[in-house]
Amino acid sequence: MGRVQSIDRAFAILDVISASDLGITELAERVAMPKSTVARLVKTLVELGAVERVSPGSTYRIGPRLSGLAAGRSRAAELVARARPHLKMLADGLGEDAGLAVPDGNRVHYIAQEDAQNNIVVRDWTGTLLPMHVVSSGLVFLAHWPPEQLDSYIASNPESYTRYTVTDPRLIRQRMKSIRTQRHVWVVDEFVEGMSSVASPVYDHQMRVLGAIHVHGPSYRFPGSADRDAIAARVTDAAERVSIALQ
Repeated sequence: MGRVQSIDRAFAILDVISASDLGITELAERVAMPKSTVARLVKTLVELGAVERVSPGSTYRIGPRLSGLAAGRSRAAELVARARPHLKMLADGLGEDAGLAVPDGNRVHYIAQEDAQNNIVVRDWTGTLLPMHVVSSGLVFLAHWPPEQLDSYIASNPESYTRYTVTDPRLIRQRMKSIRTQRHVWVVDEFVEGMSSVASPVYDHQMRVLGAIHVHGPSYRFPGSADRDAIAARVTDAAERVSIALQ
């Protein structure tokens, strides 16, 4: 398929504006396009937040939306870099896969995983997006949402994935209180029967939740006969160490 001319032109404008603030006339000269075309494209880019007008004046610069996207990518990369050694220690110490997730709207986005040396493992979930209420990392995020945002999520009638998925509003709210107090949560067979996980939040310096560290494995052996509280304590400790490393 051929290239889309309007996208090519928009990127040409963004490329020039990223180097210096310019007005429409100068911008048109730099990108070798008619002023009317540049003005129309800049207007659309402003409406999208990709470009903003410098006030006072009639020049334009890169807008908050693009800056935010770039910053978000940078934060995610730093989060993965800081978390990776701790994920490795959890995977080696507990013998199960350890991962890192971040919130993405009403879903959980898995962005890193360290695999355990085990013959039977759960698949690598990196890159997967899942509903908040069916996985341990998602429940950690829900527990730290503002009340009105949590109310909206619960009111959307969360879907049951297995017979064990908790969807009752009263039980979800009880769970949120427990997570905020204990700083971890277990999920057993709620997303997929036969898989369990435990997660703990990663905070920034203002105690806002940036992500969650989790460990997951087959339910028959994780946690099996092991001490759930001891496992959760190790996951929570790893999440706290990552939080400190991000300060």
